[in-house]
Amino acid sequence: MDKPCGFAAPENEAKNMKHRMIYLIVPLAVLLVFSGCAFRPVISERPSTPLERLQSEFNREFNDPAFSNSYWGVAVQSLETGAYFYLRNADKSFRPASNMKLFTTGTALVRLSPDFTYRTKLYRTGRIESGTLKGDLVIRGSGDPSITGRFHDGNILAVFQNWADSLKQKDIRKITGRVIGDDHYFTHEIMGEGWAWDYQSDWYAAQISALSFNDNCVNIIFTPGKSVGDTVSFRLEPPTKYVRVINKVVTAPPHQGREIVYQRERGKNVVVITGAMSIDAPEKTDWFSVENPTRYAATVFTEVLQSNGIRVEGHPASIDSLARYKYDSADSFCVASYQSPPLREIVKVINKVSQNLYAELLLRTLGKVYVNDGSARGGIKVVKQFLASIGIDPDRFAMFDGSGLSHLDMVTPKQVITLLRYLYRSPVKESFWNSLPIAGIDGSLKNRMKMTAAEGNVRAKTGYISNTRALSGTVTTKDGEPLVFSLIVNNYLVPTSMANTIQDWVCERLANFSRAQDQ
Repeated sequence: MDKPCGFAAPENEAKNMKHRMIYLIVPLAVLLVFSGCAFRPVISERPSTPLERLQSEFNREFNDPAFSNSYWGVAVQSLETGAYFYLRNADKSFRPASNMKLFTTGTALVRLSPDFTYRTKLYRTGRIESGTLKGDLVIRGSGDPSITGRFHDGNILAVFQNWADSLKQKDIRKITGRVIGDDHYFTHEIMGEGWAWDYQSDWYAAQISALSFNDNCVNIIFTPGKSVGDTVSFRLEPPTKYVRVINKVVTAPPHQGREIVYQRERGKNVVVITGAMSIDAPEKTDWFSVENPTRYAATVFTEVLQSNGIRVEGHPASIDSLARYKYDSADSFCVASYQSPPLREIVKVINKVSQNLYAELLLRTLGKVYVNDGSARGGIKVVKQFLASIGIDPDRFAMFDGSGLSHLDMVTPKQVITLLRYLYRSPVKESFWNSLPIAGIDGSLKNRMKMTAAEGNVRAKTGYISNTRALSGTVTTKDGEPLVFSLIVNNYLVPTSMANTIQDWVCERLANFSRAQDQ
């Protein structure tokens, strides 16, 4: 009788089962051996030290999907040990925005010294006869940014008023010539390379001149009208006729104000202002830049002289508008002068409030003093020489201006902290670190990191241009360990406040960091 298919005879069942077990066990053993070395799932070990946990937290934060199309460059280093706390794209190039000011001001403090001062002189041409100067007055600019109310208790005209008093003491009551502004100390460059043209009306892109006055801007103070729909009123400081304002700003209902926008015609001093100001808003001060700041200074000084009873017959001018004009700059023809505050005070303004014009003037001052080239190129040469001396490869550092407003500037986070580390140990440490904004306290960090361990602890320079946010400086950990850091993000499309949030969180986390193991 045939056996049903698939069934073994009873007497062979044990033997067949033994063979089946061998066939099953051998492949399974091989599989287990190989799975132990090649196919075992990787199980990430939990970070075991506080620093490893910190690094893991940072990785999660910088991998935020909101920044998936952006680039974060980060470097954090201990000033005690030199060890890196965290690195991310630290050797890659990023647009630094105003973090470029760290390189400009750091170089200037080291090369020029914190006590360096500018001197601006007022010269006369011709003779003084019976109270009449039969000639011109020439203001010779030296690149000084401090002829402004910022350094004179808010009095914009303080320097010019002092000069007018000096002329009256010399019994000068009439000038047959004119007031001339001389800006030849620097090369004629009114903008930085890589600046956007649509910046030109704004204070932060004021034109560059060796003879600068009031940050090369006019202050404008707005007051809302009495009724909704009324044109707002305004006044100018200084009260000059150098500019003409076309005011289209209207009074809006409560809490419905709109941004006030300035549009200055290129090459002219006609400014059209649009926007809306809430009827319940307080008085508001703003600023707009001027065309030809050299002639602006000459014009306002002429207006000051006339308001002091000194008649000026000629029209104010910049020296470039006068063909082959020359004058004697011997001390015997100097009728007044002004000496600036020390450089440490000027650098404090540059870094605390991120003053672009001052940084550009300082860059050109470096070039003029060290290589007799009062241009951006001359200043950049001096900066790169300094960087090479502290271990930064100048060929991997792209600098096109002194302020960071240029979209062509490129630095790496490691270069930033190398500079900061050097300055922390240098003789100019106090002057430099005192110039940086303090988190939650002043400058551009006044409203950031408040009520955290970073408040009053972090000192850092902010930076912003389109799609770029930077923050670099120093923080002390919970253990008292000083760190330097640089946090730069480029090409983000989310609101800048989101970049601020990550930067602030990193600073707060560093301020709270302790190397001690969890108890």
